[in-house]
Amino acid sequence: MWISPSKAMNGERAVVLVFVFRILSSLPFSLLPHALSLSLLSLFSLFVEIRADDSLFLFKTRPGASSGIMLGAITLPTVMLSKLIQLSRAFSLQRIELDELEHMTMQFWATSACCCGVLIFLSIVMWCAANNKNPHFSCSVWDAKFSLSCVILYSVVCCISLATISHTGFNTALKLLWLLCHGFAAVKLIQHLLNTFPCCASIGEALLVTSGLVLYFGDMLACTISKVCRLLISPELVSIRYGIKRSEIGIIIQGVLLGLLIFSAVFKFVICLWEYFWGADKSESRQNKEIGRSLIFFTSLGFIMIAVAPSWMMIVLDFDVHPLLWIFLFVFSEPLKRLSLCIYWLGLIFASVLRFYNISKNSKIERILLRKYYHLLAVLMFLPALIYQPKFLDLAFGAALAVFLVLEIIRVWRIWPLGKLVHQFMSAFTDHRDSDLLIVSHFSLLLGCALPIWMSSGFNDRPLTPFAGILSLGIGDTMASMVGHKYGVLRWSKTGKKTIEGTAAGITSVLAACSVLLPLLASTGYILTQHWFPLLIAVTTSGLLEAYTAQLDNAFIPLVFYSLLCL
Repeated sequence: MWISPSKAMNGERAVVLVFVFRILSSLPFSLLPHALSLSLLSLFSLFVEIRADDSLFLFKTRPGASSGIMLGAITLPTVMLSKLIQLSRAFSLQRIELDELEHMTMQFWATSACCCGVLIFLSIVMWCAANNKNPHFSCSVWDAKFSLSCVILYSVVCCISLATISHTGFNTALKLLWLLCHGFAAVKLIQHLLNTFPCCASIGEALLVTSGLVLYFGDMLACTISKVCRLLISPELVSIRYGIKRSEIGIIIQGVLLGLLIFSAVFKFVICLWEYFWGADKSESRQNKEIGRSLIFFTSLGFIMIAVAPSWMMIVLDFDVHPLLWIFLFVFSEPLKRLSLCIYWLGLIFASVLRFYNISKNSKIERILLRKYYHLLAVLMFLPALIYQPKFLDLAFGAALAVFLVLEIIRVWRIWPLGKLVHQFMSAFTDHRDSDLLIVSHFSLLLGCALPIWMSSGFNDRPLTPFAGILSLGIGDTMASMVGHKYGVLRWSKTGKKTIEGTAAGITSVLAACSVLLPLLASTGYILTQHWFPLLIAVTTSGLLEAYTAQLDNAFIPLVFYSLLCL
């Protein structure tokens, strides 16, 4: 079925295609299979998004947002591919080992497999709905042939690429099976997320979260399987190794997130048993039941985070000491700088929360504009630490993410006595993109700033890449909103609120910040390799995407900006 160009293209899709083209034009010839796979993934996701927008989709997604399937499907694969381009430069300069390059290659194919699997699932859902003669759907045989062609070509390219980094056919088959598991896990997870948290995210946002979670926890599972095989079978007979050498901070963050995942499953299971055996007792008051549930919650959380998660880190990832002891020694290795930074952070947080919480409850200022002050707060908190204490900031981001996750679990499950208090406090800072069921804005701001910093660990020949989140969210997005709200007249579209004046202010402010930041980095010892023309393209592209996208920009803009800065 032919699709007219005017129907197929809108502002968001056009910017995404420009973004993909920029990545593809920077690829060396050695990464040609990756370029072909990204091209196929882009075409396939564009096709699925157009069909989904034409249909009454079966999932309840966030009101007011487009499906965002194309942006969600290509964001993480392009991040991995841009990092792979960067590591290819490092390998040519003999700055890294071949294992690290091959590991990143597998990460790229794993994210691509997750996205491709979800796209296949969405295509099947629409095709089945068409076969049920739903009048809102319009799928044809041509649609099925196009989808099948993309999948077959993608599979062939993937096999060719994996064969080049595998020593035997059996090794290639194992890697293909591992990618297939990633795709299957992504399909199951996105179904669970969309059904469990209806109206909380668009398809693209759910796809980004799904592929990220499957990739991250798949990496943990692979490390665990590799270690178990080497422990149960003689190490001389087993050559299974996985991944690369990780930093201590990376291991701790990974262990904490694994512990929270295990805790959620264990607590839910224990509560079911508790309610089965003792929940039928009508004589017990509701208050006592809440207290008992709270005791189970905090006891389980403490045991898993103090005993189970550290044991996994020490056994699987060969962590030498207990993580809590390592953190204590790390903080007090430079006590004056790091404790002073903690006091500075706590002072800023206390002052800003005390000020803006009252404003948010009583003021008539638009909530989305009020929250931009927290973007500025992120600049004040993270920028000095990133320049002078980057490793400590890595650890602080991990601690903040763990605290946010625990508080959200307490809020969602209404754990006594904090559940209602946390819900009331968090509700003061929500907007139309949040819901009572799930509040995600603070997570997206934190991860938007943290992910570029975490991904820039190890080899990094582009000094601005760690600052991608802080620059795009803390400065660009904030200035675009404030200038657009106060001075904006010319709108990008008739239905949208984004203005040309706001976008121009955001792009200009980021470029001005870079012009100040680069000399400052040079004075602290960074070797500057960032050129201004690619930087201009990166800033402009991310600024235009912020103007056109209806997705959660805190999640997508930093990753897009990071990918472009890596080139």
